[in-house]
Amino acid sequence: QVQLVESGGGLVQPGGSLRLSCAASGRIFGIKDMGWYRQVPEKERELVAVIRSGGATNYADSVRGRFTISRDNAKNSVYLQMNSLKPDDSAVYFCHLTTPGNIGGYWGQGTQVTVSS
Repeated sequence: QVQLVESGGGLVQPGGSLRLSCAASGRIFGIKDMGWYRQVPEKERELVAVIRSGGATNYADSVRGRFTISRDNAKNSVYLQMNSLKPDDSAVYFCHLTTPGNIGGYWGQGTQVTVSS
């Protein structure tokens, strides 16, 4: 069984920074894409950033230049450094990864990020 555990969420003032971490455990092989999504109530979950197995990255326009995604393949982990946070960044952030054996991928339980003064 594969588990993804996120950490690093919390309350931060506008302009502040947070670093989210996600570690995958269990029987997991050949991780391909690793990414972060976010969701607010009554809205669809949206892609924030993704990093491919080869290291290529893609960001939502709303976070490009402020957020940085990275991964540590040896630790089956993915990170999201979030700088210059805005109230609109407040959401539950979910970690996601895909493998050749599971096209739909695996999801973490989510971590709350609140940006407020």
